Amino acid sequence: MMLYENIRLALFSLVANKMRALLTMLGIIIGIASVIAIMTVGNSVTQEMTDSMASLGANNVTVMLQQKEEEEESTKEGVSFGRGSRRNSNVQEADMITKEMINEYVEKYADSITAISASQSVGQGQIKDGNLYANVSISGSSTGVFVADDTEVVAGRFFTEREMEDASMVAIVSDTVVTNMFKGENENAIGKEITAYVGDRFYKFVIVGVYEYEQSPYMISTTSDKDKETTLYIPLKTGQNLAHNENFATFTVVTKAETDPDEFAKTTKQFFNAYYRKNRNWQISAFSMASMVDIMSTMMGSLTTAISVIAGIALLVGGIGVMNIMLVSITERTREIGTRKALGAPNSSIRVQFIVESIVICVIGGIIGIILGVTAGILLANWLGTPASPSLSSIVMSITFSMAIGVFFGYYPANKAAKMDPIEALRYE
Repeated sequence: MMLYENIRLALFSLVANKMRALLTMLGIIIGIASVIAIMTVGNSVTQEMTDSMASLGANNVTVMLQQKEEEEESTKEGVSFGRGSRRNSNVQEADMITKEMINEYVEKYADSITAISASQSVGQGQIKDGNLYANVSISGSSTGVFVADDTEVVAGRFFTEREMEDASMVAIVSDTVVTNMFKGENENAIGKEITAYVGDRFYKFVIVGVYEYEQSPYMISTTSDKDKETTLYIPLKTGQNLAHNENFATFTVVTKAETDPDEFAKTTKQFFNAYYRKNRNWQISAFSMASMVDIMSTMMGSLTTAISVIAGIALLVGGIGVMNIMLVSITERTREIGTRKALGAPNSSIRVQFIVESIVICVIGGIIGIILGVTAGILLANWLGTPASPSLSSIVMSITFSMAIGVFFGYYPANKAAKMDPIEALRYE
């Protein structure tokens, strides 16, 4: 009952001094609104990036060549040299990962592998037919590429084993190519011959499939839809023949669902580095997409927290404002305090009254700040093109923190009021 009466008195005091109360709350409102808006946008962007990276293959393990660091050597005089990476070393075909290595790897770890995604770049160029054109990047690809990239064929089919083995001149093109070259009729493109020009060379392919092109969320392009460059997939062996290269600098392993990608990345690295013990310049590095997602989430979380802490300084400023106005309020109500004490009100009762008033100011400011913060966060997230993800934890933390500010910054003025001499208070003009 006493708490209810104190809250009622606090609200009455706020209504009696609306403008002063609003200005007092302003620091709390701005601080909490800033923190919640930043946390909402940070969570939204982090979730979007995490989902996008996971969609690229959370279970994928990327294997690639990596330069070795030079071993440090010392002369008889004690001078050390040789530390650092071999930046001038150019990768040679003999340094690359061979098909035989990959075959042994797949045979040994068949229970953990779904597919191997390997590719060979042939070059960038254009498909041309009179005035019609489409920009493409020609890539010789294993069937595992389509599994790793989650590529969906919307017309036609994937390559057959026979086409892969015979290095057939067949291709799977994007729906963007079909729009540019065949007026968007996917089915009409199947079986048609196209000519792709790469520098001073040209290659003829028969289209056997059309896939749906999706632009990466991390790729910002200012080119028109017509001029977008998309991948033209051809059989891996075909690409190797055209590029005159049979080995790989990198490839991706699609692991099975029950396989721990981080642990399998370590196993993969150990397996391939057994072939590179005597190679002075190169070694194998392997990492999983899952670890990249974790690193990205941690980085974004740290950045969001750091910015939120900076925004939270406004809460401290707001708390000082609350203390200041409570001191003013106590001075104005000195006679009221003296009357209550003369009538027998204990110090604790006076102290609680003003602490409750301070808490009410902060809580009301906190609620307004939460509403503004969530609204601003949603608008900013939508503007950035990511689904809004308001942080429930930041909302709970904000309202709790605003109450704590009320207690912390309200205690000193309340304690000062409680210790007033009632006789001096009654004499106060």
